Amino acid sequence: MTALDGTSAVGRILRPWQDPALPVADRVDALLEEMTLEEKVGQLGSRWLGNDMRADQGGEPEEEAEGTANVAPMQDVFAASGRVPLEEAVRHGLGHLTRVFGSAPVTAVEGAAEVVRLQSEVVKHSRLGIPALVHEECLTGFTTYGATVYPAAIAWGATFDPDLVERMAAAIGRDMRAVGVHQGLSPVLDVVRDYRWGRVEETMGEDPYLVAMLGAAYVRGLEGAGIIATLKHFAGYSASRAARNHGPVPMGRRELMDMILPAFETAIVEGGARSVMNSYSDVDGVPAAADSWLLTDLLRDEWGFTGTVVSDYWAIPFLATMHQVAADTDEAGVQALTAGVDVELPDTLGFGRHLVERVRRGELPEPLVDRAARRLLTQKVQLGLLDPDWTPEKSVAGAPVVDFDSPANRALARELAERSIVLLDAGTALPLLGEGRPEPRRVAVVGPGADDPRTFMGCYAFPNHVLPRHPGLGLGVAAPSLLDALRAELPDAELVHEPGCEVRGDDRSGFAAALRAARESDVCVAVVGDLAGMFGLGTSGEGCDAEDLRLPGVQEDLLAELAATGTPVVVVVVSGRPYALGGVSGTAAALVQAFMPGEEGGAAIAGVLSGRVQPSGKLPVQIPRGPGGQPGTYLQPPLGSNSHGISNLDPTPLFPFGHGTSYTTFAIDSLRISDAEVPTDGEFTVSVRVRNTGGRAGEEVVQLFLHDVVAQVTRPVRQLTGFARVRLEPGASALATFTVPADRTAFTGRDLRRVVEPGDLEVFVGASVSDLPCRGRVRLTGPPRHVGPDRRLVTRVDVRPAPGSSATHQGGTDAGQS
Repeated sequence: MTALDGTSAVGRILRPWQDPALPVADRVDALLEEMTLEEKVGQLGSRWLGNDMRADQGGEPEEEAEGTANVAPMQDVFAASGRVPLEEAVRHGLGHLTRVFGSAPVTAVEGAAEVVRLQSEVVKHSRLGIPALVHEECLTGFTTYGATVYPAAIAWGATFDPDLVERMAAAIGRDMRAVGVHQGLSPVLDVVRDYRWGRVEETMGEDPYLVAMLGAAYVRGLEGAGIIATLKHFAGYSASRAARNHGPVPMGRRELMDMILPAFETAIVEGGARSVMNSYSDVDGVPAAADSWLLTDLLRDEWGFTGTVVSDYWAIPFLATMHQVAADTDEAGVQALTAGVDVELPDTLGFGRHLVERVRRGELPEPLVDRAARRLLTQKVQLGLLDPDWTPEKSVAGAPVVDFDSPANRALARELAERSIVLLDAGTALPLLGEGRPEPRRVAVVGPGADDPRTFMGCYAFPNHVLPRHPGLGLGVAAPSLLDALRAELPDAELVHEPGCEVRGDDRSGFAAALRAARESDVCVAVVGDLAGMFGLGTSGEGCDAEDLRLPGVQEDLLAELAATGTPVVVVVVSGRPYALGGVSGTAAALVQAFMPGEEGGAAIAGVLSGRVQPSGKLPVQIPRGPGGQPGTYLQPPLGSNSHGISNLDPTPLFPFGHGTSYTTFAIDSLRISDAEVPTDGEFTVSVRVRNTGGRAGEEVVQLFLHDVVAQVTRPVRQLTGFARVRLEPGASALATFTVPADRTAFTGRDLRRVVEPGDLEVFVGASVSDLPCRGRVRLTGPPRHVGPDRRLVTRVDVRPAPGSSATHQGGTDAGQS
């Protein structure tokens, strides 16, 4: 309690900004009034104390791993900024501390002690004693030593399960909050536009609505745990020319608004995200970090976003060095601040003291500095960093007891992994146990991914992200390989392992042993795909882009020779992107796609292969047929699909968006549409019956697609508008009802305004974009209606047992409104 004279209950005099009884805005106003210009500018910067660490710093000396690289672009180039003594760097205050836990392997207690040390320095050596925000990466879990490695984001997409993603994010957030972290640099909301891009593994797929629903769910989980969620990369990064990292984006405003931006808007409106990180790329020649339309006009003025915009690492100096739209780093800082960037990460370069000098020379309006400082200080007040009882020690109070890889975390990681595995084709070989086929006595387990659990992990998982610099430490978590998991799954079978080849390279010297193992076995499990890395040191991940979609190295050649042995070959692709499998599908006895399923991935895949786990994952990206002539994503207008003789190239995928089978069968039928005509400001419902027609319990993902028959601009032939995951016992059925606001049909018209147009809509419901047994029509009537940020973004879904049956709704598209 605080008295009117500003004293606390214990008699201590509080500054107004320290008084929890005052409104947040009043506290921030009082603090800004007290601050000097230098102190306000100081809040806009950051410090990365771990940037100059090498493998031999701290602990026992050891050789740095051959071929290791930076964990951020051009990290070594900018490391010199970190050599300024911390006391000097924080003299006027500091906005952020960068990756205290994520730069080198430290335990929870060691990392917490470093947080306390650094925060104490920030408070001690600055006049006002304002603590810094601590941020970390958290894309596949808390990116720190010994923390649970959850499946990569592309695997979240395969679950089609927002509720599960939200639970995962909440668990990640709780672990981070326990050790004094305030902000997480996740989720990635880039929508896949080219499968060759290295960072496909970090995305949730190629459909804006799927990404929006899963992204908003992740944000709710992280924010609900008290961690600021950071949406990235805003915006257009995933559509770079030739899929090159940091490449220019040749995208028009309409495509940006309809395909890329909706996921960000939804995560703000429905999820409550409090931070956004700019993209490295330029869109139509304008770099995102200097784009005032994107960062201010759209994000702030139209969407009403009130949080902070933080720069991607060194995106501000990149305006000068890479984009060449600024003469130097100082000018880049002015451009970024003017456009709407509030905080520079990971170190202060463009937002340095020169901003003070420019303001005093009349070259930069001081309200721009105030604007950015106010946004950051608001978050510091909201997080309690300016409360009178805050101390560095209290902020890490959970460190002594937190278990970064707790049994609860691992159980959640396994649930995600199991739901993400996509059974492309059970063929003649799966499941290995049961289904009337004899149990295999001898199993050959071959391929470069068979005995390497690193293939289960994305490039931002700590074992692949940082530990290559510390080769003596292993993975830091228990992560059985698929070979290990199959030994546990098939205890009565003899397993023979031969890698055959590496993930990369053209060495075929291991082919002979792998082929011999296959010939002498009842079945062969061939595990191929990716090994994530950074900046060219992997086949997937940041800076690891692909020339084409052929499996890396000689893996496809190995599969071809294995198939020629006559032994049934079960192909398991563990990858961060979809690879062209047209040359494999005809000879494989079964096909399974696992999108980097995390530390519990081995048991999840093994369970699917044996039949213990009922597969239920669906493709968030298509599986191409051929490696060249890059097929686009499923969101194509009529001319983007097979042109029937106009071109000799057929972009039809091998497996379509939303595809995934199981060991039972489902039927989707009895379509009902509530209204034949609906006004452009109304809504309609679409209902179907889902039946489990097989002999095992299972889960089906029911998918609703729409097509605008005639529009003023070309529209996708099919576009996902709703989905629901439904669990059914054998013989059971359920009714899935989608409530579709007319707003969900809005698109960007010729005048670049979002419009709901009258006219006919085709309605499709089924199990994938190509398996749509239910089809109907509804007509929107009345005048065209322009819609803005108040439009309805979500298709609500309700799943109930059909009369006389039972069903369970397992995560749909209602953002918690089911």
